[in-house]
Amino acid sequence: MRLPLIPPAELTAAQKTLYDDMRKGITANFNAFKVEREDGALMGPWNPWLHEPGIGKAIWDLTLAMTANASLQDNVRQVVILVIGAHFDAAYEIYAHIAVAEREGMTPERLATLVAGLKPTDLSPEESIAFDVAYALSRGGPLPEPLYRLSVATFGQHGTNELIYLVGLYALVSTTLNGFNVPVPERE
Repeated sequence: MRLPLIPPAELTAAQKTLYDDMRKGITANFNAFKVEREDGALMGPWNPWLHEPGIGKAIWDLTLAMTANASLQDNVRQVVILVIGAHFDAAYEIYAHIAVAEREGMTPERLATLVAGLKPTDLSPEESIAFDVAYALSRGGPLPEPLYRLSVATFGQHGTNELIYLVGLYALVSTTLNGFNVPVPERE
């Protein structure tokens, strides 16, 4: 870990405001995995964001907007997030979203296939298209036109926009985690 965890008592005023907002959002949306140390210091991507509260707040606001305004089904979202986490080999991202996907009933076989960077054979049509979009975008270059059209036909324009932004958000989260070598806590 390249940035020390910040105990709540040591936060600056700007960090404390962001910390309070993140704790509220984490409690509401990200409670399937360990996010804080015993003293309340935030782990995962939240710690690097606290170190740079101006940038961290912008990323956190985007994360909240993507969560609060989600129109894609959560199973579709989890497929996308795991495709991106696997592509970047972002250990904390994989840890966190395996926990979320397990809680939602995703099978161990599907999880193992996704985190290996492969396409599971048991995806629904919507999950399959989401996988293909995330996989294609994570490799760089424009999204192929037939895949884009298929996504719009399946999810609508708004859903396709959300899908593309979700790939970008979790690429940013994964890059943050890898750049700062954020460790994975022990599973409970």
